[in-house]
Parts: sequence; C-alpha cells; structure tokens
Amino acid sequence: MKNISIDSIVRSLPNPGSTKLERPQTSPGGFGNMLRGAINKVEQDHNLANRSIEELALSKGEEIHRTMIEMEKAEISFKLLMQVRNKIVSAYETIMRMPV
Repeated sequence: MKNISIDSIVRSLPNPGSTKLERPQTSPGGFGNMLRGAINKVEQDHNLANRSIEELALSKGEEIHRTMIEMEKAEISFKLLMQVRNKIVSAYETIMRMPV
C-alpha cells in the first residue's frame, strides 16, 4: 500500500498565489483543521492496514479477514479523501474563473 502524508496531499493542492484580498482569520475549529484531521485519520487507517499486513505475513496470529477489512477501510477512506480533494480543487478553480 502506498503511504501518504499530510505534506504530500497539501503539496498537490493548487497554490492560490498572491492575492490582494486579505485572508479571513480561521477559528481553531475551522475547515482547515477539520480537513487536516480527516487527512490524519486516513493516514492512520493506512498505517493500521500496513501493520495488519505485516503481522499476517509474519504469522503473528493476525486473521486474514481482519487484514482484508483493514485494507478495505483504508482504501475507502483514501477514495473519499480524494473525492473531497477533487471537489475542493474544482470549487477553487470555479472561484478563480469568476470575473472580478
């Protein structure tokens, strides 16, 4: 399975560049923190799936159905994160195309 990190996801987002508008102050429970938490959760799911695969390969008592469940959870959470990312990028592109 491919390891992901917050930095790799953030780097893949488009750079808004410099704008003349001031950025609004975000609250501690803002969208960015929620997104960061979701990315961390996806990373935890993938790490858990990788650990489960290793334990199964080393015959440490891990059951194959539990390993498969962990792998599917990691895959589904990653696919969901990518869909959310795509929607965010699409919204960003739509806003950038708006005439000022």
